[in-house]
Amino acid sequence: MQKISPAIRRFAPGEEVDYLIVGVGSAGGVLLQRLARAGFRVIGLEAGPFWDTEKDWYSDEIGAQRLYWQDLRITGGTDPLALGANNSGKGVGGGSVHWAAFTPRLHPSDFRVHSLDGVAVDWPMRYEDLKPYYELLELEMPVSGPAWFPWGDPHGYAYGPHPLGEVGNVLVRGCTRLGIRVCAGGPVAINAGSHDDRPHCIYRGFCIQGCKVGAKASTLITHVPDALRSGAEIRDYSMASRIALGPNNRVDGVFYFDRDGREQFQKARAVIVCGYAIETPRLLLNSACPEYPMGLANSSDTVGRYLMAQAGNVILGRFPGLVRMYKAPPAHALTEEFYETDPKRDFARGFAIQTVGPLPIAFGKQIMAAMGAWGWGLRRVMMDYNHWCALALLGEILPWHSNRVTLAKERDQFGIPVAYAHFNLYDNDKKMIKFGREKVMEVMSAAGAEQVVQEQRYAHLVGAARMGSDPATSVVDKFGRTHDIANLFICDGSVMPTQGSANPGLTIQALAARTADYLITQGENVFRSDHRDLTEPTPRVELSPPGTFRKGIPRPGTGWIFRRRALQAKA
Repeated sequence: MQKISPAIRRFAPGEEVDYLIVGVGSAGGVLLQRLARAGFRVIGLEAGPFWDTEKDWYSDEIGAQRLYWQDLRITGGTDPLALGANNSGKGVGGGSVHWAAFTPRLHPSDFRVHSLDGVAVDWPMRYEDLKPYYELLELEMPVSGPAWFPWGDPHGYAYGPHPLGEVGNVLVRGCTRLGIRVCAGGPVAINAGSHDDRPHCIYRGFCIQGCKVGAKASTLITHVPDALRSGAEIRDYSMASRIALGPNNRVDGVFYFDRDGREQFQKARAVIVCGYAIETPRLLLNSACPEYPMGLANSSDTVGRYLMAQAGNVILGRFPGLVRMYKAPPAHALTEEFYETDPKRDFARGFAIQTVGPLPIAFGKQIMAAMGAWGWGLRRVMMDYNHWCALALLGEILPWHSNRVTLAKERDQFGIPVAYAHFNLYDNDKKMIKFGREKVMEVMSAAGAEQVVQEQRYAHLVGAARMGSDPATSVVDKFGRTHDIANLFICDGSVMPTQGSANPGLTIQALAARTADYLITQGENVFRSDHRDLTEPTPRVELSPPGTFRKGIPRPGTGWIFRRRALQAKA
């Protein structure tokens, strides 16, 4: 069993570090590990706790609420988001400690949405630029999955798939009867066999409650331990309040509130914000100063705009036989057959259909929303829990200028203005959701469900600090460097210009590994020069956490040694 040691190194008060990372979540954990391993002096500020997985996590849905960012936030618009559970985390590891660990890649088309489909915007980079990092992170997590994944850039996974639970069987059965291609067993960043010092999945169903077992990947257990061994410091319970702008249009540190509520200042030669789609724009807007009165990195008035969520409708079906949704990872089968734009449909882009496995409390909330069940009626359905199956629509909502994060007049426990998230659905989004919802219900019925209902909801937040080549319409360049300030970077899901119909976790970590390689290649230029060298970096396989290539149970015939050689050859 893996043992995680808390903070080992403490930099002296007033001591300047090379990189100060705000937020040790999916991206921050990867950046912290790679920059520390490369020899930089680096600190990670994390607003939440450093989890002790043995003492802090247990098999309890209510207890898992502590994993989410539940601080005050305000939402509005015609179709307001529900913030908290399911879309943001608080504590070392961030959202990766409560994600379901579905790890599909974006498709090549996601990087050219405007060119191909005439909507949204193109990324300032190609799928081929990120592909080496997809391959690397799939080994570092590692990802279990099918031998052949046929959509987007077809590929296979080095680690074998999980066995199917009954929810997966429902998806496979329904799709097969309708002639829809479907993949089983992943891709999911949960160990199907033991890997290095981490055990295999024991299929008890508490994947999104922190995975006390340690079989599910999170940066808390995949990258943070090596970051600490390599000399990084993590300061937990440290809430960043403002980034300081120093001389020569360069940031020089971050103000934050420590665990005792005292305001502190940490000096740094460069700052990387990894706070995700709500807290990143909030921090930038709260860092307004005389030189940047609308907020740091916001001369284009783009910070906070183009906030995106994915459509995440849950379709529930009752079957005569037992399903037992908890008896498999929630994420273990999917189809991306409807992912791309189809000229026969009346909307652009598309959606995926995935397995989910809500535990009883989550299931009860979904039934309340889907059926209006309450009192004895709700109790009757809850008593029938083991006969119900849940599938999810994961659909691409486009980036819209008016969907944005701004500052509310309300303040949090530190006196910092909280975020206000305004969100509307537009015509293309509504048509996609309607078509996708009906398609998933069709699959559920084809599998044999005797009753089918659905809950409207959202999943995964990205955008609000988009990357782009034009400083007038974007916040950062293709490496996360803000257009306005040369030593201020953003690296999390907020930089994504579009979101596709893939879960964003793998893409966020792959972007972080690529940004780390870029920073390492640039060396001292990041701290001293305003020149932008946009040359693609070389993937640094040697920076992977120990054990990435040495242990585990790779799929027979596709041994890790060949994949390592291929990656090293590219390097």
